[in-house]
Amino acid sequence: MAHVTREQLDRLLEQALLNDDHGTLADRLDALARGYASGEVSRAAILVLAAEEWRQAGQPARALECYQRALEDGGEVSVDPRAGIADTLFELDRPAEARELIDSIKSTPPVSPSTALHVAETLLAYGDLSAAHDWATDGILSGEDAGTTRDALLRTRYRIRVDLGLPEDDLDALLDVPC
Repeated sequence: MAHVTREQLDRLLEQALLNDDHGTLADRLDALARGYASGEVSRAAILVLAAEEWRQAGQPARALECYQRALEDGGEVSVDPRAGIADTLFELDRPAEARELIDSIKSTPPVSPSTALHVAETLLAYGDLSAAHDWATDGILSGEDAGTTRDALLRTRYRIRVDLGLPEDDLDALLDVPC
């Protein structure tokens, strides 16, 4: 495929889920990105999808390589590839490198709500509740109305606050307001 649509990618993802074959899909997406010209979806976005599938297939080293290629490509993505790299570095038991990369994301604004959510969930998964809380809060306060991402940030932040034993605040109250 020289060009690809979001719909074509969605069909590939659905097929992989039905077959529970993330490795094959990762390989197909990786190959697609190598010969990709243009389309609705950027090459970087395809590489991020490939990386996510490699992780699902239990191959974090290959995922790391795809995330790195996505970062180098510089195409439009919903989540900064560095967030995926950091998550994968944690998985590979390289937390110092992961934290350094997370710091670099924060130091190069703007950070999208989707990226903030990804980083918050990563930090939460690896036990850094305080930093996860900061990322979720920053994502909510970024000023961007990201719809479902904002709702996910609010829910994630609330779970973290409960785990930290913090009282409900004004942002938590937004969970009760229909969007």
